[in-house]
Amino acid sequence: METRQDDSGPADAAGIEWRVSPGLVPYPQALAEMERRAAAIRAGEAGELVWLLEHPPLFTAGTSADPAELFNPQGFPVYEAGRGGRYTYHGPGQRVGYVLLDLDRRGRDVRAYVHALEGWIIDALAAFGVAAHRAPGRIGIWTDRNGVEAKIGAIGVRVRRWVTLHGFSVNISPELSHFSGIVPCGIADFPVTSLGEMGVSTGLEHFDLALRQGLYRFLVSLEGRAEKA
Repeated sequence: METRQDDSGPADAAGIEWRVSPGLVPYPQALAEMERRAAAIRAGEAGELVWLLEHPPLFTAGTSADPAELFNPQGFPVYEAGRGGRYTYHGPGQRVGYVLLDLDRRGRDVRAYVHALEGWIIDALAAFGVAAHRAPGRIGIWTDRNGVEAKIGAIGVRVRRWVTLHGFSVNISPELSHFSGIVPCGIADFPVTSLGEMGVSTGLEHFDLALRQGLYRFLVSLEGRAEKA
């Protein structure tokens, strides 16, 4: 699989591989690569990985997906993801991040991991002047869009033998009408937004840089919360 690697190689002292794939990566290919890499991490045969990519338009179904929440008038492919959660859309203009970490060495606390992951995305959005936040009882990343709370990012994870799979997606400039094919993450009462819709003009590369700059803080937050639990 062709990838674009940052000039600095492994992400800081953490030794995590930082991978950015150009173009649109087919979902089955990405899922197979995640499964392979997670098994290799558990076996001690590969290091941890943060993998940033885009997918062609598609829907993924989490383990709690309700068929009544899938409409799909565009006829996009639908894939069983194996992660937690319900239906999610992926497509061009959306930054998808697959995060494969070994929680066996970073604290066996899945809640601490999800909380730290959310904080990482919130911090990255703040670099573009977007005030994002968590919402009690609602998974994902939220922000204010003209006085209305809207979802700008989704979180969906799986943990197998204490290795994390899947991760997050953040709407940079996707076609928002595509989200109408599902009830995003089972939440029908709030709209979906993007940086582009909010008037923030930036490319995926700039958002990737904000993520890269916040990686160390994310890891420290993860391990700090795990230690306190």
